Amino acid sequence: MHRIAIFPGTFDPFTIGHRSLVDRGLGLVDEIIVAIGTNENKRTYFPLEKRLEFIRTLYRNEPRVRVAAYDTLTVDFAHTVGARFILRGIRTVNDFEYEKNIADVNRKLAGIETFILFTEPEHTHISSSIVRELLHFGKDISDFIPPEIRDMAQT
Repeated sequence: MHRIAIFPGTFDPFTIGHRSLVDRGLGLVDEIIVAIGTNENKRTYFPLEKRLEFIRTLYRNEPRVRVAAYDTLTVDFAHTVGARFILRGIRTVNDFEYEKNIADVNRKLAGIETFILFTEPEHTHISSSIVRELLHFGKDISDFIPPEIRDMAQT
C-alpha cells in the first residue's frame, strides 16, 4: 500500500528546518505532500502563490514530494489526497504538548496517525516567525532558508 503523509503548515517561509523534516520523512513514507494551510484570519508575509512556488522549486527534482494548498480541516484534506499520516516536527517541550493534543484529536476524528520527528539540534532556534521578523527589518535570512530559494525569498 502506498504510504502518503501530509506535512501541514503555513510555511511562511519554508525554512531549512522544514526541509530537514521533509527529507527525513521521505525515509518513512512513499510520498509527502507539503500542505500549505490557508487561513484568512492569519496575516502572512509571502502570498500563497509565492510559498507554493518556493517549495515546488525546492523539490522540483523529487517526484515523491508534492505541494498543495488547502482551506479545510487538515484531516479532511488528508482524506482528499489519500494520506494516512501527518508529519510534524517539534523543536521544544512546548511544541510537544500542542502537537500531542492535535494528534489525539486527528486520530479520534479521522483515524489519521501523526508521526513526529524531532528537529535536528542545529535547527531548533529557527522558526518561520523569526525569519519573517528578520525579513521585516531587512536582515539577511540566508542561513535560515534553503539555498535554492534564497534569491526568491530575499526580494
